[in-house]
Amino acid sequence: MAETDLTIRELRRRFADKSLSPLEYWLSLEDHIAAWEPSISALYLYDPEAARARAKASTERWAKGQTLGALDGIPVTLKELIATKGQPVPVGTRAVDLKPAEADAPAAARLREDGAVIFAKTTCPDYGMLSSGLSSFHPLSRNPWDRMQNPGGSSAGAAAAAAAGYGPLHIGTDIGGSVRLPAGWTGIFGFKPSHGRIPADPYYVGRCVGPMTRTVQDAAFSMATLSRPDWRDGTSLPPNDFDWMNLDIDMSGMTIGLMLDAGCGLAVDDEIGASVEAAAKRFEAAGATVISVQPVLTRAMLDGLDTFWRARLWSEIAGLDEARRDSILPYIGDWAKAGADISGVDAVRGFNQTIEMRRNCGRLFTTVDALLSPTNPIISYPAEWASPTNDPARPFEHIAFTVPWNMSEQPAASINCGFSRSGLPIGLQIVGPRFDDMRVLRLSKAFEDWTGGVKSWPRPPVTS
Repeated sequence: MAETDLTIRELRRRFADKSLSPLEYWLSLEDHIAAWEPSISALYLYDPEAARARAKASTERWAKGQTLGALDGIPVTLKELIATKGQPVPVGTRAVDLKPAEADAPAAARLREDGAVIFAKTTCPDYGMLSSGLSSFHPLSRNPWDRMQNPGGSSAGAAAAAAAGYGPLHIGTDIGGSVRLPAGWTGIFGFKPSHGRIPADPYYVGRCVGPMTRTVQDAAFSMATLSRPDWRDGTSLPPNDFDWMNLDIDMSGMTIGLMLDAGCGLAVDDEIGASVEAAAKRFEAAGATVISVQPVLTRAMLDGLDTFWRARLWSEIAGLDEARRDSILPYIGDWAKAGADISGVDAVRGFNQTIEMRRNCGRLFTTVDALLSPTNPIISYPAEWASPTNDPARPFEHIAFTVPWNMSEQPAASINCGFSRSGLPIGLQIVGPRFDDMRVLRLSKAFEDWTGGVKSWPRPPVTS
C-alpha cells in the first residue's frame, strides 16, 4: 500500500507510534497531488505552503501528546460551497463577487477545532446545480478512472480528489444526490446523513453535508467531529453519543427493499441493474429478507421539484445585471430563465411535491428496514457534458433514485458494487430510516467487508 493510501485510523496509529509524522505524510501527499491535479482539476484555493505549516504544527502537537482532536494532522478538503473564513465562495460561477467569507461554516469550524489540515477547497458547477464537473468558474474536473469521463457532481472535485487519493477525507454537500451521484461514478463511499446530522450554513430543504472517502470506516470516523451541533443550522440535530466506529450488524430478521425502477428518469443500464441485484443477494445470504419494492417517485414529483428549483435559482439571479447573468454557464442560465415565468402559485405547487416525496418514502419504510437501489442509472457520460442528458429541458433525469431521500430527510450512502465492462465504477445506494445513520453505515461496512472494497485505485498519469 502506498503511503498516500493510508486510512485515518492507520494514520493516527502511525502518528502515535512516531513511524510517520503529519508533516512527512503531507509532503508525500503533496507530491501525489502534483502528479494528479493537472489532469483532473479537482481543487480550488489549493495552498500547499499553508498545509505544510499546519502539518508541522500538528507534528509538534503529536510529539507532545497534546493533539486537538481525533482528526489532528489528517488532510481534508471541503467543497467550495462550504465557507472557510477569509476565502471567497464563488459557488462555481463567474457571476458572483469574490468576497472573503466572514466565518467558517459549521463543517469547517469543527474540522479546525479538531486539528485537521484543511489544504484546499474542491470544485463544483455553477450554484451546485449540476451533476457534473463543468463550471463557468473552475477548470473542468474529470474522473480519475477515465479522464474523458465525468466525475458527476455537484461534489465533483471532492469525488475526483477522493478517487485519486488526495488524502482520506473530503467533505461534500448533497441536495438531490450531490454526494452520492459522484461517489457512484468514481467508486468511492459517499454518505448523506439524516438531515441536520451534520449542520449546514446556509441550511435549506434537503441540503445535507456529508463525507466522501475511500472506505466506510473513514466516513464513520469523521462523523464524531462533523456531527457536533451548530446553532446556525436551524435544523441541526441534538448532540449524539453514537459510537460511530461500532459498525457490526446482525441482519437476521431484517427486511430490505430492492428498488430497480425509480419510477421516472433515465432507464437503468443493464450492467448496473445486474450489479445491484448481485449485491442484494449478498444481503440475503447474510440473513436478510430482500423484497422487490415499487418506486417512491413519480413524474409529477420530479417535474414539480424542477419547477420549484428553477424559481428558486431565478430569485437569486434575477437581480444580477445582464453581463453577470450572461456569465453563468449557459446550461444553468437557460434552465433558470424559465423561472422568470413561474407564478408564485406554481412555485408553491412545485414545492409541495417534495412533501409528496416524503409521504411516499415514509410509507415505504413502514414495510422495510432498509433499501437498496442503484445510485446512478447510467455508467458514465463525457467530461464536457453538463449532465447525463446534456439537455437543460431534461435536467434531473439522473437523480430519480437519490433525490427522494433528501426530501424525506433519511440517511443514504453510495458504495461501489462493481465495475462495468468498460472499467468504470458502479454505485449501490443504501438507504435507512430517518435518524438511523448507524444502520446505513453498518450495512455499508458489511457490504465492504464482503467485497473487500475497491482493490485497486487509479494511479497518477505518467508524464514524460
